Amino acid sequence: MPILSPRPGSALSTLLLTATLLIAGCAHPVTTPEPADAAHSAWAGRISLQISSEPPQAFFAGFELKGSPSQGELALSTPLGNNLAVLRWSPQEAVLDSGNQIQRFASVDELLEKATGAAVPLPALFDWLNGKNTALHGWNADLSQHPQGRISASRTAPTPRADLRIVLSP
Repeated sequence: MPILSPRPGSALSTLLLTATLLIAGCAHPVTTPEPADAAHSAWAGRISLQISSEPPQAFFAGFELKGSPSQGELALSTPLGNNLAVLRWSPQEAVLDSGNQIQRFASVDELLEKATGAAVPLPALFDWLNGKNTALHGWNADLSQHPQGRISASRTAPTPRADLRIVLSP
């Protein structure tokens, strides 16, 4: 069962799932001086992730993502700006820090699946945030609104279906 999946009476789980979804649905590149053709390595915004499982799961959050697929950090927050969790990964470790508990995982893939309830393709996500429509088996990304800071992607395989939405901050 996902770490951040909502459970009756578990406000933290609901908030963490909400934060992850908002990050995916509302991410925006953090503006830093760089050449026009350079790829971003930091974003902020809102994300949402909806999983068509039984029972259905939904996650919405504010987020700040920095780094790369091999080493980075994802901070999740409530719509009011309260910290929910920080996910950190490197080749040596993957860590979920929820403020009062630290959990370690064998890989960033395992960390993301436990935190969100769905396997989120981190390398493709970084490409999508940079406007590169990387194809990935089972996933369909829609970058048509990327210039407006919006990204959506759907996973149809493996089941259950997952819908990821990101809205980037200006």
